[in-house]
Amino acid sequence: MQRRLVVVTALAAVALAAGCGHDGGASSAPDPGAARRITLSSPAFPDGGTIPRRFTCDGENVSPPLTLSGLPSATATVALLVEDPDAPHGTFVHWLLWNASPKETDWPVGRAPHGAIQGRNGFGKPGYGGPCPPRGHSPHHYVFSAYAVDRALSSAASPDDLAHALRGHTLAAGTLTGRYGR
Repeated sequence: MQRRLVVVTALAAVALAAGCGHDGGASSAPDPGAARRITLSSPAFPDGGTIPRRFTCDGENVSPPLTLSGLPSATATVALLVEDPDAPHGTFVHWLLWNASPKETDWPVGRAPHGAIQGRNGFGKPGYGGPCPPRGHSPHHYVFSAYAVDRALSSAASPDDLAHALRGHTLAAGTLTGRYGR
């Protein structure tokens, strides 16, 4: 009986390790525990839809237009993190920004919102770096995560920094997921 318990326990541990998340690794997006949800959308693609080529490394490589709605009235700033959890070497950051004005809820193509500070993406450059999955891979998922924050953030140079800065200061959060393959 004891041997069977060990085998069952070992199989359960293997199943848990193998069955969770995407192949590329778990998202490093902060989990702010926000009770309220905001809506993050794009007129360029629906949630779960294909990101148009224009917004990728195969096109103009400019950020897509984004719209935020449902921001709480106490929102002081907005933060955004765009990640590819399907990247072959772990989650890849495509855009990291913070301290965007909550008064600007329609973000135009190719431009960060007023007041936003942009961190370095996984390509090593500040600002947006569009989807660019390896050729031949199944389409990757690109998760846009927006956070309504109750104060200006002093620094968020990495997703871990952002998670730390958001802890206890996130009023609401929302996501938009797009797909792209080559």
